[in-house]
Amino acid sequence: MSAGRRPRGATAIREEEARLRGANFSQLTQLKNRLPQKHLLTAAAILACVVLVVFIMPADQPAQPVEPAPAIPETAAAPADERQAAPEPTAPAAIDTWAQQTVRKGDNLSLIFKRAGFNDGDVHRVVTQAPDGKSLARIYPGQTIAFLSDDQGKLEAVRHVKSPLVTVTYTLTEQGFDSAVTERSPESRETWTSGEITSSLFLAGQDAGLSHNMIMELANIFGGVIDFVLDPRTGDSFHLIYEELYLDGEKYKDGTIIAASFTNQGETFNAYRYRDSQGDVSYYNEDGVSMRKAFLLAPVDFTRISSNFNPNRLHPIYKTKRPHRGTDYAAPTGTPVFAAGDGRVSRAGYSRANGNYVFIQHGEQYVTRYLHLHKRKVKQGQRVSQSQVIGTVGATGAATGPHLHYEFLMNGVHRNPRTIHKKLPKAKSLPKTEMAQFRQATHKASEQLASLRSNNTLAMNTGTDAR
Repeated sequence: MSAGRRPRGATAIREEEARLRGANFSQLTQLKNRLPQKHLLTAAAILACVVLVVFIMPADQPAQPVEPAPAIPETAAAPADERQAAPEPTAPAAIDTWAQQTVRKGDNLSLIFKRAGFNDGDVHRVVTQAPDGKSLARIYPGQTIAFLSDDQGKLEAVRHVKSPLVTVTYTLTEQGFDSAVTERSPESRETWTSGEITSSLFLAGQDAGLSHNMIMELANIFGGVIDFVLDPRTGDSFHLIYEELYLDGEKYKDGTIIAASFTNQGETFNAYRYRDSQGDVSYYNEDGVSMRKAFLLAPVDFTRISSNFNPNRLHPIYKTKRPHRGTDYAAPTGTPVFAAGDGRVSRAGYSRANGNYVFIQHGEQYVTRYLHLHKRKVKQGQRVSQSQVIGTVGATGAATGPHLHYEFLMNGVHRNPRTIHKKLPKAKSLPKTEMAQFRQATHKASEQLASLRSNNTLAMNTGTDAR
């Protein structure tokens, strides 16, 4: 309709519409009379569908041009029984998701299971049904426990990572929970280092790249022949061949010392790790004499002596003349105290004078005493081995500061701990029948130590780093 044209009158419009309706009605009547009834029903259905589509189409959808459908080749129309069904999509593989919990200080299994969404009944089933279930109760801070459940939240498996090397998995079966232990073996790599003492063994070891544990192990090996409180001097040196353990290409921890040498005040001591015919492992010098003496020269490392054995000493607190029947080793609170030798804890407790104390009986003849401890690590009646930590340095009892008071008794008589070692039993030696095997087993390490000492001497003469 043009914008300037007037619309026709209403009367004319109504007449035209009536004419058209009459003509269409007449045509439809003729068509109805000619078509069968079933065809009429079909046409009506098609018309209804067209109307429905028009009404349900979104109002805001723009009209799109209709493109003719591409022609389908006749060859594509194969019989239904010959057509290949389209491959069904492959469902993604189920991924086990473990919910991990870290053991905290003060935790128990009930608390850990509860945090993971499980109850005490689940704890009971795992612990009682699995062959290794009771070990799950032995948990320590820092360990991890992971849980696996089904779609309904039912517990299916528990994984206890005891260490980077040991994992125990508890899995639900038709018969109940079963357990399996997985162990990993770290890769061992041999390495070496050398160091020179300028102030202390500890600092020299750190400068050489040794860990605290490795330095302590070095001191333990030579603890029967060198007193690391008084003996080390500036210019002393050490050489070490040892193992490092690796997991997944990263260092896991230190291994064992294979061989070591320590030069103290011009005298060199060598030590070689050797497993004898009985399966016992110890360190021996080049002549097959054990480095492990009956008693350590000092039961605490890297300290100074604040008071020696003195029968006529003036007591610093009581200000009276009282015998000092031991040696005082000054050290920071918490410094480990070691058992001087193998034995049994005869007494362990607290008194006003001694503070926390530990007495160890070594056979029938010898007794060692450790006083003013901050903490005791052993109980009365307990068996202990040489170099085992029995307590820590403290200032309990009648003490003016943190130190260890160490006493040595032989046949009930106090002896000077600093000199008694000269009267103690000789170290054990390998039998002559085993010397050939010992020399063969330690030959390579002996040559390596000799090379390290030679390189160190050369480095000292040229001012270069031997490492």
